Amino acid sequence: MQDLVDQMTVEQKCRSHGMEKPSKNALAVAEHLRGHPSVAWVNYPGLADRPSHETARRYLSGGYGAILGFGIKGGLSAGKKSIESVRLFSHLANIGDCKSLVIHPASTTHQQLAASEQSATGVTADFIRLSIGIEDPEDIIADLDQAPDRAAPRTVA
Repeated sequence: MQDLVDQMTVEQKCRSHGMEKPSKNALAVAEHLRGHPSVAWVNYPGLADRPSHETARRYLSGGYGAILGFGIKGGLSAGKKSIESVRLFSHLANIGDCKSLVIHPASTTHQQLAASEQSATGVTADFIRLSIGIEDPEDIIADLDQAPDRAAPRTVA
């Protein structure tokens, strides 16, 4: 019975937040990842320096959405290790959940494609896709911080 009550509580939270909370969280995550030493690039329309930003600002109301992508330094192996290292995120191909989700398409959903076919679809070996949920943004960021650090540790000079 408690599982049913817990599930109903989660569903109610999802409905009450709509896309505002995930969108706000995604912007915070994108801004944070942009400065992370293990991250090569970040793709999120809410970042003012993105080519799609003006179009997104014009057409999207209530934020820029909950989906973002980033490239982890270290490529395919770092991508795999990174998503295996997250604790808060669920490793799923879904999007739009109230829980944060992560996937490394090159080693999962697109693994059967040749590198050239992956590239044609926008999938690179370093690409990690996030669907940001309604959790506390500090918790989301903390989870993401520890994952790339474990996957692509920085060298000390």
